[in-house]
Amino acid sequence: MDKAGVSALVSQQGSTTIADTVVSKVAGLATREVSGVYALGSGAARAFGAIRERIPGASASVSQGVSVEVGERQAAIDLQILVDYGVSISDLSRSVRRNVITAVEQITGLEVVEVNINVSDVHLPGDDEDGDAKTDTGRVL
Repeated sequence: MDKAGVSALVSQQGSTTIADTVVSKVAGLATREVSGVYALGSGAARAFGAIRERIPGASASVSQGVSVEVGERQAAIDLQILVDYGVSISDLSRSVRRNVITAVEQITGLEVVEVNINVSDVHLPGDDEDGDAKTDTGRVL
């Protein structure tokens, strides 16, 4: 946006509208780029995403855990993230905010007025190990 309050999205030649889904995807990808972010979304959303990934032809949603409000010239973004254990949440939040604002503003031309981050859980080492693994008891099954 320039000093006169004129946006690159609105000019004398016409206007450009950015859909919420575009901003959601850009914000989701920018969040995942930051080291220390394990995943986005609540536990239920992540479980649903894991099921969706197993369906042939389906893909995980890059905007999972992201909600946005998009106006003509501005956007507000809410993120729900799961962080790796041992990472400073305050430093991580600063990095995520900076990365999301930079990406959204550069790609869409919208001014990002706020990025709210909700840390919903901490990923502990070993959480991904197969809980169904059985120890060898020497018995034939």
